[in-house]
Amino acid sequence: MTDPETHIDRLRIAAISFLNPAPLLWNFEHAPTAAVLHQRYDVRYTLPAMCAQQLADGSADLGLIPIAALPALPHVVAVPGCTIASMHGVRSIQLVLKPGVTPASLQTLTTDAASRSSVAYVRVLLQKFYGNTPQIHEQDADLDAMLATADAALLIGDPALLAVERRERDGTLADHTWMDVAGLWREHTGLPWVAAVWAVRPAALQRCGLRSQQLVDDLTQSRDAGVAHIAELVEEWLPKLELSRATIETYLTRNIHYTLDADCLKAIETFYALAAECGVLPAYRLRMLDGGE
Repeated sequence: MTDPETHIDRLRIAAISFLNPAPLLWNFEHAPTAAVLHQRYDVRYTLPAMCAQQLADGSADLGLIPIAALPALPHVVAVPGCTIASMHGVRSIQLVLKPGVTPASLQTLTTDAASRSSVAYVRVLLQKFYGNTPQIHEQDADLDAMLATADAALLIGDPALLAVERRERDGTLADHTWMDVAGLWREHTGLPWVAAVWAVRPAALQRCGLRSQQLVDDLTQSRDAGVAHIAELVEEWLPKLELSRATIETYLTRNIHYTLDADCLKAIETFYALAAECGVLPAYRLRMLDGGE
C-alpha cells in the first residue's frame, strides 16, 4: 500500500514533441523503465513555449523550458544534469534572409512562435553584434509564407530540419542566406548555444513525495540511456519525419549536446547578461535545484 506521506501524486511533466529531446525521454518511453517511471511521473507533450506556460499556471510541475522563459517563472528552478544545447551548428534553428538582405540591413523579421529562446537569441545577436533592432512578428512555421511578409524568417525545430533537408536535396531557396543561429552565437561569443533545461517547481516535489536527488537521477539516467540507444531512436523517427537516416543520426549525435556542463552554464550566464544589456530580458541569474535533498 502506498504511503500518502511519501507519495501523494505523480509529477506532471511538460515535454517537447520535437526530435531533439528524444534521447532525454528514453527511459520514460521505453520498457522496462517506463513502467517504473510512470509511477512517479505523468508525461504530456507540447511545444517549448507552452512548457513554460504550463509551469507558470501550475498545470505542469516539470518541463523542458526555454532559458528565455525562466526569468518570468519565479517559482521554478533549473534541474542539474541535462540540457538541449549545441556546441557548434545546431541545424534546427535557421535564420533565413532574402537575397540581398544581411543581418545588419534586415528591417522586418517573422518568427515561428514555438520557441522563445530562439527569438531572444536572434534579437540579442542582431542588436549586440549587428546594431539592428528589426520589427518582429509571429507566424506559423511555413517558410514561404513567413518570407512573403518579412525580410527574413526564423524557423526552429523539426520544421527547420525539414527546410534544410529540402534545400540540400532540391535547392529550395538556395539563393537565400541561411544562418545557423547556434553557429552564429558560437562565432560571436565562443560559447555553446543553450536552448532549454529541465526546470521544476520545487513545491511540487514535496507534494509528490519525490526527493530532488531522485529527480536528478531519473532525468540523467534517462538521458544516458537515450544517448546509448541513438540507433533505435533513428529507426523510430524515420517514419515520422521526411529526413534521411544520416541527418537524424548526425542531429542526435553531433548537432545536439545533452549535458549541462560548465561551458553550458557559462553560456547561459552570458546569454542572460547580454539579453539584459539589450533590454530583451530582465536581469536574471539561473537558479538551480539542490540535487542533494
